[in-house]
Amino acid sequence: MQLNELTAISPIDGRYRKATSDLAPYFSEWGLMKYRVKVEIDYFLALSKAVPQLSELRSGTNDEKLRSIYLDFSESDALEIKATEKITNHDVKAVEYFIKKKLDYLGLNAYAEFVHFGLTSQDINNTSIPLSIKEANAAIMVPMLESVINALMEVSKQWADIPMLARTHGQPASPTRLGKEIRVFTARLNTQMEQLNSIPNSAKFGGATGNLNAHFVAYPDVDWHNFADSFVNSLGLLRSFPTTQIEHYDNLASQCDAWKRLNTILIDFCRDIWSYVSLDYFKQKIKEGEIGSSAMPHKVNPIDFENAEGNLMMANSFFEFLSSKLPISRLQRDLTDSTVLRNIGVPLSHSLIAYKSILKGMDKLIVNEAKIHADLDENWAVVAEAIQTILRRENIEKPYELLKDLTRTKERITKDSIQSFINTLTVTDSVKAELMNITPFNFVGK
Repeated sequence: MQLNELTAISPIDGRYRKATSDLAPYFSEWGLMKYRVKVEIDYFLALSKAVPQLSELRSGTNDEKLRSIYLDFSESDALEIKATEKITNHDVKAVEYFIKKKLDYLGLNAYAEFVHFGLTSQDINNTSIPLSIKEANAAIMVPMLESVINALMEVSKQWADIPMLARTHGQPASPTRLGKEIRVFTARLNTQMEQLNSIPNSAKFGGATGNLNAHFVAYPDVDWHNFADSFVNSLGLLRSFPTTQIEHYDNLASQCDAWKRLNTILIDFCRDIWSYVSLDYFKQKIKEGEIGSSAMPHKVNPIDFENAEGNLMMANSFFEFLSSKLPISRLQRDLTDSTVLRNIGVPLSHSLIAYKSILKGMDKLIVNEAKIHADLDENWAVVAEAIQTILRRENIEKPYELLKDLTRTKERITKDSIQSFINTLTVTDSVKAELMNITPFNFVGK
């Protein structure tokens, strides 16, 4: 079978390919190759400013020619690297040979042995992958999450004045406002976004065991650590030092944990919206032709929020694994990080699918104010907290117990039963008037 959206094993590249295709340039095999080529070329150009044998390369023309190797990187280039890898059985070495072949084509073969000079594979991988994550987050992931936050902020404003029965432990509780309940999620998300954005994108660049041994033995008078810091910084990354052969992955683990917290907040949100739909607080716009159930024609299910919840949970399982596994490696390095890192796009893809589903679901919601109003009117017992608090202020003895006796009866508490109770109280007329004015619709705080 030929690989396509119908034959792909992973739904990321199959059913949800349209939703995740924007991440392909960053996390596909092609994308990883391109980032490796970029790091190798940019390192080669930086090296030309430090090594006398490369001094003739220091011209804008050569810079442009060399950078075109990754700027114009094509699928045929990736296939060529893949063909070489079948012989070398080493992916980064195949990239090195590809670049040397390009140098020969550009008439720069005399400098070919300075490609990958003094480096180990992880100098390339542990710089390429953080760079791809940084750029994917900036271009795709963070803007999409910001779109979700902005959508929630917008509806929190639209629904700001809608009083709603709150529920604690699933039971009727002191009223709130619908807009405020949504705003809780935007506040949580913004806090975690700040924390995500504060985590550095760390890269390892230090040779076979992190000490730049080969660089110093060849050119002992060059400050290679300063060179490495400057090079990594030029890519918008932070160089980790000291290291073993590989990056610590501690900051990448922190990023995974930050994404997991963001997704956990959105799981909480999806479940709340699902519950509000089940309470009939929200209706959903019906799209012509869509079917909610294969058996029950009347159903319009909250499928977008269910889809989002499932994908967020899938993403978090990956993030949890990555954050706990990547910082662990035997001695200077084992190979487990290599195969694991290839999956970094998986949780980000599931997250992206979820964010798009949330936005789609939010666009379908219609507030059922009549049902929300009716629920409040059916639950006058919730004003008991307000009444007993004012009675405390007035030094009435055991007000909590008075309201407990009133509200924990088998009879339904109504406006009339509340007002009858108020009339029995030995308080001033002005306090009675104050108490009479309290309803489930105005006891909402600020």
